[in-house]
Amino acid sequence: MRRLPPRHRLMASTFFNRVSERRKPVYTTEFGEAWADDARKLLKKLDDKSINLIITSPPYALIKQKEYGNEGEDAYIKWFRPFAREFYRILKDDGSLVINIGGTWKKGQPVRSLYPYQLILDLCNPSSNRRKSEKFHLAQEFYWLNPAKIPNPVEWVNVRRIRVKDAVEHVWWLSKTIWPKADNRRVLIPYSKHMERLIKTGRYNSGLRPSGWNISESWAKDNGGAIPPNFEGRDALELIFNLLVISNTSSNDSLHRALRARGNKSHPAMFPTGLPEFFIRMLTSEKDVVLDPFCGSNVTGYMAEKLGRNWLSIDKDYEYVKASRFRWHNPPELTISETPIQEKQKSRSIIKQTS
Repeated sequence: MRRLPPRHRLMASTFFNRVSERRKPVYTTEFGEAWADDARKLLKKLDDKSINLIITSPPYALIKQKEYGNEGEDAYIKWFRPFAREFYRILKDDGSLVINIGGTWKKGQPVRSLYPYQLILDLCNPSSNRRKSEKFHLAQEFYWLNPAKIPNPVEWVNVRRIRVKDAVEHVWWLSKTIWPKADNRRVLIPYSKHMERLIKTGRYNSGLRPSGWNISESWAKDNGGAIPPNFEGRDALELIFNLLVISNTSSNDSLHRALRARGNKSHPAMFPTGLPEFFIRMLTSEKDVVLDPFCGSNVTGYMAEKLGRNWLSIDKDYEYVKASRFRWHNPPELTISETPIQEKQKSRSIIKQTS
């Protein structure tokens, strides 16, 4: 794991203002803090324009409720707005908000809910005048294809056979301004064998294309890799156009083995590591701050640490946050709070009253 010099290390509660000294993160690492609490409360204690990147996967508006809790599609937009308000406030002007959100079906009907699109419209075109100052811009949309998704709903896909399995989820890249910090040179992908031959021989088919684009001979220049489109895939993690093709099937990696050995519960909807890695690389630099307010098993924090970024992760479920520390295989510098869950619940009020 790459390390920054000691002067960049974080101390507990580095991120928050007016947080009670009695309340501490569940654990800290060299670059980050993992907190168990309601993100709506903790986000209010972050400074304005203090975060470079927010990347998260909030609970989806699923018909079948998950154990970590879900809002229904009818109430989803209203539920999300308090988070969006804080996201806008704490993001730097050149910061980005990346949201992975899956779709759902109408209850009892073989048609899709429009809530993911309603959410993005609400974020980019606020309806009230009060919220127009919190308008996000859609920098680009990505798509995550998980080929290992279970065929669902069973009634429409397996029984009646009138729909195919829903294996694609949206990844929205939003920004406060039209010029967010970004550099696609940090996520270049290997050239195809065909492109490598063209660069080597110099026989690039330049000239006018039927589409109207005029391809110059400079396209045959070796720039260290191909510019990725917004379609990702690489077998297990392959980058093709703008589709993120990542099978999310791991159940016997070191994290899951550690959780089973200790009797800890595993989060039922873990991020694949490749998804936050791509956006952390492209949208941040070393020492930048990455936030995940619905961190679950803290994949975002773990990948941010590997890439030398400071990070802050929050989840309301203490057990999930506590279990996520096992992502660090050899954690001599990891400070773990072993406070029992009952005691955590007794001291939920961690924010000092503001004057």
